[in-house]
Order: sequence, then structure tokens, then C-alpha cells
Amino acid sequence: MRFSLLPASPPAKSTPFSSLLLLGIVMSLSNGLANVSLKYNSVGFYQMSKIAVTPTIVLAEFMLFKKRASYQKVAALTLVSVGVAVATVTDLEFHFFGACIALAWIVPSAVNKILWSNLQQQENWTALPLMWKTTPITLLFLVALMPWLDPPGVLSFDWNFPNTSAILMSAALGFLLQWSGALALGATSATSHVVLGQFKTCVILLGGFLIFKSNPGMTSSCGAVTALGGMSLYTYLNLLGSKQQPAKLSTRQPSFPLSKSKLSRKVLMPRIIGILLSNQSKEVQISTRSDHPF
Repeated sequence: MRFSLLPASPPAKSTPFSSLLLLGIVMSLSNGLANVSLKYNSVGFYQMSKIAVTPTIVLAEFMLFKKRASYQKVAALTLVSVGVAVATVTDLEFHFFGACIALAWIVPSAVNKILWSNLQQQENWTALPLMWKTTPITLLFLVALMPWLDPPGVLSFDWNFPNTSAILMSAALGFLLQWSGALALGATSATSHVVLGQFKTCVILLGGFLIFKSNPGMTSSCGAVTALGGMSLYTYLNLLGSKQQPAKLSTRQPSFPLSKSKLSRKVLMPRIIGILLSNQSKEVQISTRSDHPF
């Protein structure tokens, strides 16, 4: 047996290369535009653009896969978005070019999460093999976009030891972040992954207040608590939906024994008839031999 560090990937014919190419391109646009948005905009404006990803995912899933979200989930997601906005958005300073970049980043970010989740759940990909297939495509398009997204580029950067060490450490942490995000997308959904990221933001905010005695302010604290309430409601609705699916399947269960009995009849009846005919032919042969002993 040949040893491999990567889990087995599904057959190549099951997933067209165009899907992997599209995912690699969308990943390069999502990562590149996010960094440029942070360069030209404040953290508050960047957080607002992240909040806008949630309704974009709901709309994109409806347009691409006809997937509908219930009114209860829409209300929970609205509560989460409003709470996170109140808790984290403190300043909205932005540059016109940065605002355009932030708006352009929303759609690739939403499509990126949807494609990751869909390929893992529908095409049976796991996180590491899918990253192995799409990372070269992402790197190729990032290199092509670098002169436009980050001028003057890599050649003018001061590659001393501290800067290089920081970049390598950032790359290692980015790999772990991408891997954990891919695992979460494969286990849940694109919308749940966004809610998980917003939950992390609220936990950091409230954890700093409880552990390090920081003072985020009453408004930010109330927003974080409101967002956590919306996340709890959204989690409850997802768990309730997952429990209702086995119940629907169990109501359809009595139809299977009937189909199996019909199938068994179709298989066994010809065999029984064949055995009876063979026994009859043997009896006829024995009777003819008894009538003509010589």
C-alpha cells in the first residue's frame, strides 16, 4: 500500500475541473479583495461588509440551488447581524476606492463559502484534498492580481528576517484558519459558518470584558448579548430541523418492506417454478423407466 498524508479524494470524474477552477478563482478574489479592503477602510467598515455576507449567502443559495430559508431563520439571522453591528462597528471611516473594493468582496466571499460547503457535502470531498486541488489555482490567480491589488508588489518589499518570519508565521496561521474553516463548512453550511465567525467576535468582546476587565461600553455589550441570543435561536432552529428529517424518513419506512416483498417474489417465484418443473421431469423419467424395464 502507498502511504499518503492526505485522505482519499473522490474520483476525478465525479467533479468537473471547471468547478475546482471556479472555486480557486473565487478564493483568490475573496482573499485578495479582503486584504485590500482592510488596507483602505477602517475595521468598522470592514466589519459592516462582513455582516453583509450573511444576506448575500441566503440570496445566492436561493438563486443557485433554490434553497429557501424559513422566516424564523431569517429573523434569527437579522437579530445576529444587528447585534454584531451594534457591538463591533464603532467607526465607519472609508475611502471611495476602498468602499468599492469592499462591495466587490461581498459576492466572492459568499460564493466561496457556498462552493466549499457544496463540494464537500454533495461531492464527498474532504477538507485537505480539496485544499490540495484548489490552492495552486488560487496562488496562480493571486500572483496575476498582485500588480493591481497590491502595487508596487513583492519586489519592493524589505525581505529582512523579522518581516520574513512574520509572513511565514502568518502563512502557517492562515493555513490552520483555512483548514478549520473548511472543516466547519463541510460539517455545517455556508450560513452557519458565517454565524460561527460572528460568534467568535462576540466571545472575544465579552471575554475581554469578563477576563481582562476591558470596557467595551454598554452599547457594545448589549449588542453582543443580542447577537448571542440570535445565534442561540438560529442553532435551535437548525437542531429542530435536523430532528424533523429522521421523523419524515420514518413515516416513509413502511413502503420499503412492500417493495422488498415484491422484489423477493419476482426473484423467488421463477426459482420455485423451475424447481417444480425439474421435479416433474424427474418423475416422468422415472415413470418411463418403470414402464420399460428392458
